[in-house]
Amino acid sequence: MNGNYKYIALLTLFFSCSDSVQVSETLDRKPAIVPDYADITIPANIAPLNFSLKDSVEDAQVVLSYAGQQVEVRAKDNQFVFPISKWKKLLSSATGNTVEVVVRVKEKGKWLEYAPVKWSVAAEPIDPYIAYRLIAPGYTLWNKMGLYQRNLENYTETPIIENKMSGRNCVNCHSFCMQNPDKMLFHMRETYPGTILVDGDKIEKLNTKTEQTISSLVYPSWHPSGKYVAFSVNNTKQGFHANDRNRIEVFDEASDVVVYDVVKHEVVTTARLFSKDAFETFPTFSPDGKTLYFCTAAPRPIPEEYSEIKYSLCSIGFDPDTRSFGSVVDTLYNASVSGQSASFPRVSPDGKHLMYTLSGYGNFSIWHKDADLYMADLSTGESTPLDILNSDDVESYHSWSSNSRWVIFSSRRIDGLYTRLYIAYIDENGQACKPFLLPQKDTGFYDRFMMSYNIPEFITGKVKVGGRVLGLKAKEDKGIDVKFVK
Repeated sequence: MNGNYKYIALLTLFFSCSDSVQVSETLDRKPAIVPDYADITIPANIAPLNFSLKDSVEDAQVVLSYAGQQVEVRAKDNQFVFPISKWKKLLSSATGNTVEVVVRVKEKGKWLEYAPVKWSVAAEPIDPYIAYRLIAPGYTLWNKMGLYQRNLENYTETPIIENKMSGRNCVNCHSFCMQNPDKMLFHMRETYPGTILVDGDKIEKLNTKTEQTISSLVYPSWHPSGKYVAFSVNNTKQGFHANDRNRIEVFDEASDVVVYDVVKHEVVTTARLFSKDAFETFPTFSPDGKTLYFCTAAPRPIPEEYSEIKYSLCSIGFDPDTRSFGSVVDTLYNASVSGQSASFPRVSPDGKHLMYTLSGYGNFSIWHKDADLYMADLSTGESTPLDILNSDDVESYHSWSSNSRWVIFSSRRIDGLYTRLYIAYIDENGQACKPFLLPQKDTGFYDRFMMSYNIPEFITGKVKVGGRVLGLKAKEDKGIDVKFVK
C-alpha cells in the first residue's frame, strides 16, 4: 500500500513539472510571432489569441501571467493554442490591467527566454458578435457568397444567409440598427432582386427602384429610432487597369442620397441631397438622429476624369418628426482644399468622433492602396490620420462597437489581395491602440482561406432568423413597392 502511494506521488510530481524549463539565457529582444500580437490592447471577452513563432525551433513554451496567475502552453507544430477556459479566467482577472506574455524557445539544447510581450486588457468589453460578407476576390463573377456572423468570444462562425439558398445571387450591403441583431437589412441583386428588411419577427421584401431614382437603394445607414434608413442611389460602373497598382476602379456616373420611411414605405429627400449638380453618396446618421453625414463631389465626365473626382465630407440636419431636412450643408472635410477624397463616414455611438477613409480620388476606396483611416473630433471639427491603424496597403470599411471603445476595419496589409479584419481599441479621447488580426483557432487559417471579408459590422448578439427563411422570402414574395414622395 505504501509503495502505491509513493508511485502516485512521484507520478503527480512528474506531470506537474513537465512544462517547467531551465532558462539558460535571457534575451533583450521580443519574439517574432504570427499574427503580430505584440503589445496590443484586447477585450477580456475575446477568443484566445493563438499564435505561432515565425521561425522554427526545437521546442517552445509560452507563459501568460497576471498577479500570480499563470497559463503555460507548450508549442505544437510551432503553434501555441491556449485552453479557452484558462484563457477566460486569466483575462477576466486581468481586466483593466496587463498580462505579461513570455516566450521561451529551445535551440541547440538550451532554453532561451525572450523579452516579454504585453497585452493590456481593456476595462470595456467588445460586442460579442460581428457580421460580414465572405466573397471571393473576383471582380465581376461569383458562385458562392454569403453573410456570416462570428462569435468573438470563441471561433464559431455561422451563416446568416448563403446565396445557395437564393439562386446564387449577389447578397450585399447588410446593415444593423444600432448594432441590434434583430433589426437589419440587406440587398439581393440579379436573381430574386430586392431588399430584405428584418424587424424582430417581421420580414419584408422591398422593391426599391422608383421612377424618380436612378437605381434601387444602395448604401444604407439606419436612423437610431429604427423608423428610417438613409440610402444612396448610384449609377455605378467598373473599370480595370492594364498597368496600375490599383487593380480595379469602381466609380459613379451619378448618385444621390434619400431617406426611406420604414413604416410608410416611402422615400423622401431634399434638393441638397438629390441633384444633378453633385454626386452624393455614403450617408450615415448621427447617434441622436438629428444629423445626416454624407460624401459629395462635383460631377465630372466619367470615366474620362474618374481620377479627378474628390469627395468632401458634409452634413445636413434631419428632423425625424417631420421627415424634413435642414437648409444648410456643413463641410467637415473639404476635398478641394485638402486634395484627397473621403468615403465611409461612421460616427461613434457616443457621438464624439467620426471615422472615415481618405484616398487620392473617388469614393470606392477598397481597392485603393493609398486608402487610410482618419478620425474627426466632432466637438472641434479637427481630423487626424490614424497612423497606428494604417499600413502601406488598403484600409477601408470600418464600424464601431456599441460602447464606442472598439472599431473593426478591413485591410489588405497581409498580401495586398484579400481583405482581412482587424480590431482596435479607441479611448474616450479618440486615441487608437495598435490593431490585432481577428483571431482564429488555427494560426495558419489565413494562409489557406481564399475568401475576402467584406463590410464588418459589430452586433450585440446573434442574428436568430435563419437563412432558409430569408431565402424563401426572397424567392416567393413579390415584394412591397417603395414610393417616392416629393
